Amino acid sequence: MTQALIAQSELILGGQKSGKSRRAEELARTWLAQSPSHRAVLIATAQAWDEEMRERIARHQQDRAQRVPGMLTLEEPRDLAHALVQQTRADTLVVIDCLTMWLTNWLMPLDAAEVALEEKRPLPPEYLAQRALFLEAIQDAPGPVVLVGNEIGLGVIPLGREVRVFVDALGVLNQAMAQACGRVTLMAAGLPLSLKGGA
Repeated sequence: MTQALIAQSELILGGQKSGKSRRAEELARTWLAQSPSHRAVLIATAQAWDEEMRERIARHQQDRAQRVPGMLTLEEPRDLAHALVQQTRADTLVVIDCLTMWLTNWLMPLDAAEVALEEKRPLPPEYLAQRALFLEAIQDAPGPVVLVGNEIGLGVIPLGREVRVFVDALGVLNQAMAQACGRVTLMAAGLPLSLKGGA
């Protein structure tokens, strides 16, 4: 992996277990190997709501520590704009994993009654403001930023207004992030497909 691959911001999309996080870790490992002055920081958005999620997070932390021992991990479930501004530097690659969990933290569970009343604007204004700040932080970041997120709009969408609102919101979020990033990669079966910015 050459320096050109990690000299700009990258959005990595894919399905569950498609290799998204592995690619982000690969980029971080390459970045750290390029210079002893380089730093890598992971901003994790997942929250441990139940025992299975706690175990999953712990397993990911252990695996990541083995694969990228030099990467610092921070947790920020909602205020990604502030977290990115605090961590980004010219010598620092910031990985944000993942956008889907971040959106979940903002939107789930949705208040069905509130959504029904606000058909034209079902998303919380606080989330929309945070999304705008986050996009600005990505564009202003002096160092590379790697975003990891799910592409969930390719299959059958389950019934329910709340689910449809979430799927739509994630699609809009992914489009906005793709516009903000110089490189977009789609992962499938562990293989990267370049959608923007070259191979």
